[in-house]
Amino acid sequence: MDKKIMDVLTNPIKCKLFLEIQNCGETTAKHLSETFSDIPPATLYRYLKRMTNDKVLKIVNQTQVRGALEKTYAVDIDMTKDFKEILDSNSGEAYMQSFMQYIIGFAELFQDYCKRDDIDIVKDKSGFSLSPLYLTDEELEMLIGNIRDVIKPYGNNTSAAGRKLHSIGVIISPPKME
Repeated sequence: MDKKIMDVLTNPIKCKLFLEIQNCGETTAKHLSETFSDIPPATLYRYLKRMTNDKVLKIVNQTQVRGALEKTYAVDIDMTKDFKEILDSNSGEAYMQSFMQYIIGFAELFQDYCKRDDIDIVKDKSGFSLSPLYLTDEELEMLIGNIRDVIKPYGNNTSAAGRKLHSIGVIISPPKME
């Protein structure tokens, strides 16, 4: 998987900007700033510029608004293409590379957190777990659907008092050979 895409998926701020733009089809920095008031404007514009330079986003329109140029952004990548290529080629090497990029991105989130002076693991509700389960293919599909259904209602939450940005990752290991 392209490193630029993994960078977006593993960076909480870039990921929520990307998902909002994808949900809207097209949107402006003004809309993103209003939707995500917790992101400082300088950070928002820096990430939009970087994501545009990396060809993750594209500018589809520019409008003059009171002396400033307002840009309208849209997604410029096909997120399913890389995964489809891995699935079509059934390449263990490419699959492992994608998994390692995912793990490294998650490790960076934990590393940034652990370097802070103000961490409180219990209060911050951070954690991880492993649950080995014997499942049929049908039971696994049902479990995945249930997890998706539980998370989905929270996907459109915006920044608000009391809300903190968390990244929740789900990893389903390949079956262990017995």
